[in-house]
Amino acid sequence: MVKSSKGFRARTRGTFTKHVRERGRPPVTRFLQTFEVGDRVIVRIESSEPHGMPHPRYQGRVATVTARVGRSYRIAFLDGGKAKELVAHPVHLLPADKAAPKRAPRGA
Repeated sequence: MVKSSKGFRARTRGTFTKHVRERGRPPVTRFLQTFEVGDRVIVRIESSEPHGMPHPRYQGRVATVTARVGRSYRIAFLDGGKAKELVAHPVHLLPADKAAPKRAPRGA
């Protein structure tokens, strides 16, 4: 048998696949977006940009910005009750307030 790959992007075919109209590089504003300490962000990995990419296991995680580190941000969250910190480039982060799904109120 062939030994399976254990690379950084292993088993991410579905996670990193873009829809047809989203293919290619993201807009420049995604690279230049800024966050303040205490802002809530969602880890949304941009597969076309490998720099500052957090590990794929944290895709979709909601975190809090704790500091600015060069061009990237240090984000903190709880993973199963244990505090964890990552450093991620802003292209891989989305503001949590803008990314919230728009739902109809209950009982409507």
